[in-house]
Amino acid sequence: MSKFDDYPLSRVPAGERLSLLSVAIVHMGMLTALDQFMLGAVLGNSMTLGEAFTAITLASLLFGFLTFALGYAGMREGLSGSLLARWCGFGRHGSVLIGLLVAVSLLGWFGIQNAVFARSLSYALDGKLSFAQSASLSGAVLTLLVAFGFKALRFTARVAVPLFIALVGWIFWHAFHGQTGSTIPPVAATEAITVSAAITMVIGGAILASLMTPDLTRFSRSGKDVFAITMLTILAGEYGVNGLAILIAKELHTSDIIAIITQTTSTLGLFAVVFSTLRINDLNLYSSALGIANATEGLTGFKPRYSVITLLLGFLGTLCSVLGILDRFVDFLELLGVIFPPVLGVMIVDYYLLKTDRQTLAQSRDSNALPATSRLIGWPALIASVAGSATGLLVERGVPVFNSIIVACLVYLLTAPLMKRAAATPKAAAVD
Repeated sequence: MSKFDDYPLSRVPAGERLSLLSVAIVHMGMLTALDQFMLGAVLGNSMTLGEAFTAITLASLLFGFLTFALGYAGMREGLSGSLLARWCGFGRHGSVLIGLLVAVSLLGWFGIQNAVFARSLSYALDGKLSFAQSASLSGAVLTLLVAFGFKALRFTARVAVPLFIALVGWIFWHAFHGQTGSTIPPVAATEAITVSAAITMVIGGAILASLMTPDLTRFSRSGKDVFAITMLTILAGEYGVNGLAILIAKELHTSDIIAIITQTTSTLGLFAVVFSTLRINDLNLYSSALGIANATEGLTGFKPRYSVITLLLGFLGTLCSVLGILDRFVDFLELLGVIFPPVLGVMIVDYYLLKTDRQTLAQSRDSNALPATSRLIGWPALIASVAGSATGLLVERGVPVFNSIIVACLVYLLTAPLMKRAAATPKAAAVD
């Protein structure tokens, strides 16, 4: 098991902290995956180079701020993201609902990654298996492996990241120095993507990494390490994988990543896709199952069997693949880009500005224990998050992701003190 699986419900002791490189490699793996390559290909085929790189630069600034701020809090407190949320506005049940939302999102990612895997498999078999058959087969096999603890899958994490980065570099070289461009049929973009929409999409593709950053940085030794981890991930993920994919798609005039990979790397590229998909979907399904299990236990007290949940989620994720979630990739990213940023914004505002439970956290930090108490549910945080997400979805002017996080932060800054004051008034009256 990974070191990062330790201390799931407690603080990480100072003596268990890890080196910068140990944490950075794992964090970089979140954004050096096939989904970032897919996103870059879509942007490169739907925008000018200037527009695409403007979008990833502005998105990276927001991603960097959110990631560092939340990662620093995780490092300082030694707490995972789900635990941190308990004392950053959301309360015990509120943090469980966040975990449930993350689990459902990871299920969507499972469906998308499995769909890419299925298309690769169908291509490799010269169409002997249809897309639906390939998706059903690959989804079922991976689900069974994860459900019954095939630990060898974790080995793929060590191989997949450097292999995929090498693959992207190889494709880039061939796209600009080989003859592959003439053999790939151009795929016209269905519609142009605006810079504001692209910013939201880029954030949507990376936002879960921000939310999960404390899970890793709780093992970091200093704020300097957290800052370095954030910068390395942006450089590797956004300007490495994503940026190179933009250039490749622009050069080859297509967003079809299967065509790009197979025409430039042949069978070797398909193996890299397989490894990348195994790595990320292993984690997607594993984390989603744990999230559902923890949410069920936290809300009802019932402890469902891990294998049963995994089988159910694997079936649902595979069904998403078959039903065409990959065709809704852009919509999926835009949805993530307005749902999760408000949550992060609220947590950051609570921790750094309102400091609602900072004293409680500080008092328990010296003994390396969790605070003895926490509020049951943080209604102001939930209200603010919903208000921010609704604004991002419904307001067409401006940049959706910026709209969502600004509204969420403002609503929380207004409602949290008011509801705290309202809750304190009856107590004061009772004393009188």
